[in-house]
Amino acid sequence: MTSEFNRREAVIFAGALGGALFARQAFAQSGPSLAEAHHSHGSEQIAMVLYPGMTHLDLVGPLFAFGLMAGAKIHLVDPEIAPVFGDGHLALMPTHTYDQVPAELDLLFVPGAGPGTIDAMRDEALLAFLADRGKRAKYVTSVCTGSLVLGAAGLLKGYRATSHWVVRDTVLPLVGATPVNARYVKDRNRITGGGVTSGIDFGLRLVAEFRGEAEARHIQLMGEYDPDPPFNAGSPGTALPQTVDAVRQRASGLVEGTARAARENPFRA
Repeated sequence: MTSEFNRREAVIFAGALGGALFARQAFAQSGPSLAEAHHSHGSEQIAMVLYPGMTHLDLVGPLFAFGLMAGAKIHLVDPEIAPVFGDGHLALMPTHTYDQVPAELDLLFVPGAGPGTIDAMRDEALLAFLADRGKRAKYVTSVCTGSLVLGAAGLLKGYRATSHWVVRDTVLPLVGATPVNARYVKDRNRITGGGVTSGIDFGLRLVAEFRGEAEARHIQLMGEYDPDPPFNAGSPGTALPQTVDAVRQRASGLVEGTARAARENPFRA
């Protein structure tokens, strides 16, 4: 990897981080009366795991919302403090290793991925970390195929859950979960989001769980989250049949690979 490429990745990451910090500062400056009225101060311990090939938006969507919860302690977790490259040209820097993360968490979160999901489902160190923290966490959560990784760690057996639609109905049952066709599913302390962009909805709903609906509404407006997609193709139920078929074909390797990983996994149902 060239130094030029490293510099370019650093600039991209710095820009994204700067935008989040600007939003957090602007939100904090909205005045003490707003903070007091809507519970905008807390001390939640949030661990968000990173792994190679992860889908950036799965993590960054919720991270935007969590990052605006004043006082929340967010841990970006990986075995080493070194850049983790996702499925695009963006590297994320962990803040904590597994053994540095508090034993008691308010929220444990796993993002999804494309082919990176398969390796994550077979990563013994990652699964052991999730199993350990997950048994004590207040909320055990995921977005997209992150639910398959939770399942591989034995954390979804007997729970209702969702995932990306291409794997939801076929692979989730292999890790002991009952699949639900929904963008957001809460079953006791297990909370799972659907594919990729659902992470923004997921993040706002979790803010409401921790800080109340008014706070979540403020963060939604700060992020100007008012979706207006250019095409009515965001789910199999609205997309053209040929579009659904094409995406199924493109994702066939992911479906087959995650199914194999689920069957091989010692935590499977």
